[in-house]
Amino acid sequence: MGSGGRRTLDYGPQACRSLLSLLSLLSLLSPVLSPDALAALKPRLDGLAAQYERPAFVADDPILFPRSFDEPGDREVIGLFAALLAWGRRSIVLASLERLLDRMDHRPLRFVLDFDAERDGPRLAGFKHRTFQPADAVALMLALKATLERYGSIEGVVAAHLPEDAPDIGSGIQGLSDTLLTIVPGTPARVAKHLARPSTGSACKRLAMYARWMTRPGPVDLGVWTRVRPDQLVLPLDVHTGRQARKLGLLTRPTDDWRAVMELTDACRHLDPADPARYDFALFGLGAYGGESLKGED
Repeated sequence: MGSGGRRTLDYGPQACRSLLSLLSLLSLLSPVLSPDALAALKPRLDGLAAQYERPAFVADDPILFPRSFDEPGDREVIGLFAALLAWGRRSIVLASLERLLDRMDHRPLRFVLDFDAERDGPRLAGFKHRTFQPADAVALMLALKATLERYGSIEGVVAAHLPEDAPDIGSGIQGLSDTLLTIVPGTPARVAKHLARPSTGSACKRLAMYARWMTRPGPVDLGVWTRVRPDQLVLPLDVHTGRQARKLGLLTRPTDDWRAVMELTDACRHLDPADPARYDFALFGLGAYGGESLKGED
């Protein structure tokens, strides 16, 4: 109990893990749709996923940037920034990422590992994307450098916080964000707005998408990570995918938060237990393209 008889809430790592475990278990109680309804819906969603999970998808998507590198470390680093900046008009997102890569001399891993705030900070002056400011870029470079020095890779920090038997990647996302926010003393509090955490109730859309990029193999995703399984991935949920999921009956929760992510992911696990996140392509394609062909395809 705190002073004055108030109860002090525990938001430490163990409390966060317990909360995430509870939410994961609740999501497994029952699918949103009946088994028959899910079976009837599966052919349509499988077809849509196959329609959009193809090389043409990459051309105007932020995953284009990590895909342009061969080394896993470069893919991890620029992939993280690509995911964190992936909000707003696509053309503006892609232009911002190109400007960031220019400042990194197109060597993202080496730039982070060698980063010195006094020497290299001025190179990030003027770099902005919506609410992402130059000070945020400097703070994240420093935090990412310290994280890579401690864990060896971004996958390393995710895996360190993700039990092998974890039903979903929630604790890994939580651990990644917590580490980046705390590993360098004095990291500005404003950086937290760019690093979502399930413990706050956030849907963590951009980090869920990043985990999908890094984990799944295929013509779009990268398959860089080997210590996270595709069946542990969750659906990247935003207002657009949420709207499509509700229309299809895959989601009933009205708020796009972590509980909704668990509900939607559970429904997709009933469709494909080994790879529920593949249906992100179906929902995104319905929302962004209306089920029509990708640009450049007949």
